[in-house]
Amino acid sequence: MDVQRAVPKTVDAYIAGFPDTVQVCLRKMRTTIKRAAPGAKETISYGIPAGKLNGPSIYFA
Repeated sequence: MDVQRAVPKTVDAYIAGFPDTVQVCLRKMRTTIKRAAPGAKETISYGIPAGKLNGPSIYFA
C-alpha cells in the first residue's frame, strides 16, 4: 500500500513533523541559510523547505 504524506504549508510545519533530534539539525541549517542569504524568501517547494533569492533556490531536507 502506497501512503502519501501531506505536503506541509510552511517551513515550521515541515520541521515540526520530525523527531526532536532532527528538528534541532533542521533549525540549525535554517539559521545558517538565513544568515548567508538574509533576503531569501522561505517557501515549500517540491514538498521541502527552500530559500529563493535572485535565481537558483537552496533546498534543505
